Amino acid sequence: MSYRKENVLSLSGGNNDKKTTKGLENTFRRLLKEGMHGVCFSAYEEGQKAGDKISEAQIRRRLNILKPYTNWVRTFSCTDGNELIPEIAKELGMKTLVGAWLGKDKSINKNEISGLIKLAKNDCVDIAAVGNEVLYRKDLTESDLLVYLKQVKMAIPEIPMGYVDAYYEFGNHPKITEACDVILANCYPYWEGCAQEYALIYMKDMFNRAKKAAQGKNVIITETGWPSQGLGFHGAKPSYENAIKYFINIQEWSRADDIDLFYFSSFDESWKVGTEGDVGAYWGLWDKNEKPKYYSRLPFIRQKRKF
Repeated sequence: MSYRKENVLSLSGGNNDKKTTKGLENTFRRLLKEGMHGVCFSAYEEGQKAGDKISEAQIRRRLNILKPYTNWVRTFSCTDGNELIPEIAKELGMKTLVGAWLGKDKSINKNEISGLIKLAKNDCVDIAAVGNEVLYRKDLTESDLLVYLKQVKMAIPEIPMGYVDAYYEFGNHPKITEACDVILANCYPYWEGCAQEYALIYMKDMFNRAKKAAQGKNVIITETGWPSQGLGFHGAKPSYENAIKYFINIQEWSRADDIDLFYFSSFDESWKVGTEGDVGAYWGLWDKNEKPKYYSRLPFIRQKRKF
């Protein structure tokens, strides 16, 4: 018999089911203090929604909350005040994965692409993301998206560039994969109805499918997370403890296997219930009032990140 202690439960995650809620909170707190690779930036305050103008003050306040716990921040748009996020993040010494939000409106797309190129030329972009799930939403055709990818690559050839979509879309669209420098894959076991106890196994399969499609290119997980409240989706059940367990398993796995991962999301945003149902409002590590969700019952002292 071959036995290696460090590989026990390597597929399903650590032995979290036997931990008390306090034990889970302690592990969550330790991992957060040690630092995440990256986090998706939730820009909108309570009462705001996508398309509203966001202020410099709210961006600075939220980035200062996140700074002790993450090295990278991911943005989703280059207009309506979102263009300030990479600039302020750079002031704070953070790295940036900057996204241009593309859709069916060509005039909006033009402004988003122009904003992304401008930010990159001002040294505010470490990785450029041209579009987010436009193939999944069927907002653009493959040929339309290729035009935008080539436009950005020609304008800022020195910046690594990719496109963000569900992990399986890169196998379905090899021309898009070929046009990207880096593969930016969204992986949500939750949205495929996977129960939390099997979510890490499912995540590893998602990641490996993206890696196979990438054919040697680096794969970054640009979104993954678990909601803390809501009605659930098939076998996937939102809860306070399930959200903590998912965070713990994903962070420990990504560190052990040296995978770049952006957790979704930083702050709860109530406006998302319109597109995702009641769970849409509860993906944040901090709540809508910018208070920590998963260690609020414990004393917490910020320390310098260790990553």
